[in-house]
Amino acid sequence: MIPETSDVLPRRRSFGRPVVYILISLLIATSLFIWMRSRPTPAQLVKAQFMQDLTELDSTVSYLQRALVQHRSNSGIQAAFQQARLAYKRVEFISAYYSPETTRALNGPNIPEVDDDLRVNAPEGFQVLEEKLFPLFSVNDQAEALQTAAVIRSNVNRLRKISESNELTDSHVFDAMRLEVFRVVTLGITGFDSPVAFYSMPEAASALESLQHQLKHYNLADRDNALSNRLDQVFGQAITGLRSSRRFDDFDRLTFIGQQANVLSGLLMDAQRTLNIPVFAENRLLSPQARTLTDSGVFNPDYFTNFNEQRSTPDRVLLGKRLFFDPILSTHSGGSTARTCATCHQPDKAFTDGEPKSLAIGVGGKRVERNAPTLLNASLQAVQFYDSRVVFLEDQVSDVIQNSQEMHGSLPEAVKALAKNPDYRALFTRSYKEGITEQTLTNAVASYVRSLTSLDSRVDRYLRTSNPDEASALLTADEKRGFNLFMGKGKCATCHFFPLFNGTVPPAYQESESEVLGTPATAAGKTVDPDVGKFVLTGREPHRYAFKTPTVRHVTKTAPYMHNGVYRTLDQVVEFYDRGGGNGLGFGLDNQTLPFDKLNLTALEKKALVAFMEAL
Repeated sequence: MIPETSDVLPRRRSFGRPVVYILISLLIATSLFIWMRSRPTPAQLVKAQFMQDLTELDSTVSYLQRALVQHRSNSGIQAAFQQARLAYKRVEFISAYYSPETTRALNGPNIPEVDDDLRVNAPEGFQVLEEKLFPLFSVNDQAEALQTAAVIRSNVNRLRKISESNELTDSHVFDAMRLEVFRVVTLGITGFDSPVAFYSMPEAASALESLQHQLKHYNLADRDNALSNRLDQVFGQAITGLRSSRRFDDFDRLTFIGQQANVLSGLLMDAQRTLNIPVFAENRLLSPQARTLTDSGVFNPDYFTNFNEQRSTPDRVLLGKRLFFDPILSTHSGGSTARTCATCHQPDKAFTDGEPKSLAIGVGGKRVERNAPTLLNASLQAVQFYDSRVVFLEDQVSDVIQNSQEMHGSLPEAVKALAKNPDYRALFTRSYKEGITEQTLTNAVASYVRSLTSLDSRVDRYLRTSNPDEASALLTADEKRGFNLFMGKGKCATCHFFPLFNGTVPPAYQESESEVLGTPATAAGKTVDPDVGKFVLTGREPHRYAFKTPTVRHVTKTAPYMHNGVYRTLDQVVEFYDRGGGNGLGFGLDNQTLPFDKLNLTALEKKALVAFMEAL
């Protein structure tokens, strides 16, 4: 019996140990699973930091309020304002992405806004307060300054409440980070949102520091240590460069964009792909997959179309091109005026006609109301015509064809004439299932206009190349200096936004701005031009003399300039801006959006500015 017993006991022990081990392993696995489930994701950590930064922003605004109440010194109040702005910049990339309306209330331009219901909304936020505190704060403005600060703090708390329920995703976070780099490039370093204090470089540095800090939550080094180190290096170079800039006017924006910002946004895309975080493929004017703002093909000329069915195809573009140069579009019940679209939009003149105002139909040398704008890059605008009266290019085509002064045509009659032409019948059948209709006619012409996208100047190629020898041959020293003046001291890029150099507002590119410049009636500059622009449509005072901001690309071929063609040369245009627009000429326009203080450009700076625009 003893041997039998001794045989059984070891077997019991060998059976019991695995059970214990299994139970322990299950306990560990369960604990690990629970811990992993409770462990915050990178996106959750980003949000937690964002909420903490919002609390810091609230504290800095509260401190600013106390500084105003306590009648601190001018420098003390200004320093408190600057600290609040730096705190704002740390939350901007998420705030602007998830809560654009509240962000606009916090940091929108200090000009009244007319909404879609034609209500005039007074400006509020940091930029309003900035103009009260800089360059000198007057105790007479204390009450208004306190009220503005209270509104800012209220909007910070509103932003906090809105953000509490937002669930961030990794894809959105990386998208927002790249857009913030683009925002720094297009709005930050240009002085767009610090137009009086010119505190732009420290604020841009604060925005980039926030991105660098938030990126750490993704532990990129675990996946690609070299890429992580490279990102840290470029972040450091960009932030150091911004912080070491002593004067707003002296910052080398061309080098910053080409060697730091473009590299940074590209590396952020690399990091996102390395981390296997999906990149959006949704439809936008600026592709969500753009590595930089100056890459080829990142702007979608079909974005501002009414329906997907109206998007361009090669057949539609070819058909539209033929129609563009055919007087058949000016057919009306009495015959044809023999006008074509190309009468006023000539390819060799960048699709303008070289006239101050185009000749109107009829005798007597009458002219149309406004200068013929270039059609190049017209598709990269949210609205059309100088007064922004239509949204879609199809409506612009319809308006021009039927305008009694321009083409004096009839869409129904043009459709009838086209239907009699076997070549056109075949072309329309190949391009549209509906065949020849008024809608397909206007869409074909609009498709051709959308194909007239031109974003490949020497400036673009300079910013795309990584070869120093190749880059040095693309731009002269004057052109480089002119770029920095355009983006800085000249304040040009605060309306003509880089890199489209039109009024379509980056980085969302959802709206195109109008500005009140106070353009004179004649080059002598004695009176403001009587054309009231957008005011005719809205009847709202902020829009009196307001005109859409056009592109300055291909500007050497689009003279004469301004909506009324008043200036024959770019030198005259620069002189007008240097003097402070219409108010600099003494017109006294309360609603002028162009800063009316003189730019104080030197003769050499004016020359460089013109040289840069010619390089576009």
